[in-house]
Amino acid sequence: MAVYESFMDKVSRWIADRLETPSSGYKPYTPSDQQTLLACLEPGDVLLIEGNQKVSAAIKYLTQSTWSHAALYVGDALVDVETESGEPGRLIEVNLGDGCVAVPLSKYETYNTRICRAVGLSDQEKQDVVDFMVGKLGVKYDLRNIFDLMRYLLPTPPVPVRWRRRMLSIGSGEPTKAICSSLIAQAFQSIPYPILPAITLAPGCTCAKSNYSRREILHIRHYSLFTPRDFDLSPYFSIIKPTVEKGFDHRKLVWGKPQIEEETADTKARTMEDCHASDVDDK
Repeated sequence: MAVYESFMDKVSRWIADRLETPSSGYKPYTPSDQQTLLACLEPGDVLLIEGNQKVSAAIKYLTQSTWSHAALYVGDALVDVETESGEPGRLIEVNLGDGCVAVPLSKYETYNTRICRAVGLSDQEKQDVVDFMVGKLGVKYDLRNIFDLMRYLLPTPPVPVRWRRRMLSIGSGEPTKAICSSLIAQAFQSIPYPILPAITLAPGCTCAKSNYSRREILHIRHYSLFTPRDFDLSPYFSIIKPTVEKGFDHRKLVWGKPQIEEETADTKARTMEDCHASDVDDK
């Protein structure tokens, strides 16, 4: 039995390492600036990340979303705890291989990110969410169920859209907890604070009206089935954009010539030079 468990553990670790291999060709449109993010983030904010790992492609496909990863900003709660890079850990996240860990904000300065902020939280409630995540540092997840992990080896399984997300809940659930934003969802549910709309059709209450949406929301009520996309779509989380928050003024922008116009002008200039050279040769 011990030999079997050791073999399964090694196979699972191999799969996990392969899933965490960066994908080629990732280029962020608007990479984050660490200082700008730091000036806008508040403890309890959820930072969504467009990951570039192979597992990220699978999660984005299964959840039909840009976001494949989520981390919680804890401010100065761990300022005295240095990470491997020597910087303070300001984010707490759950990784496939490491479990729940603290990482520096600079880790995601070259990624597309989005800040989601729960609306109306008191300072004590924010602290409760941060304390919950800090208390989970070091938690590991059992990755020996290789059948749970293998679903991520095929980034785009040929299944109907309505079935894709449910593939995240197949199996023991441990690898799902290690990949998705379930721990952050659990932290907000401990306050308690809602993430998805209410199912009830009570007047004046935000709700899902289509039968498909209602079934999906009922299906993922358990914290282990929440994904990064849910924080983005939640009507109870506001989207914070650092550029806008810092006082964006379009009148101060210095516009250059569109690249296509510059290329056209260069092409015309080269054509005229060629024509002039041709005339000289003819003469």
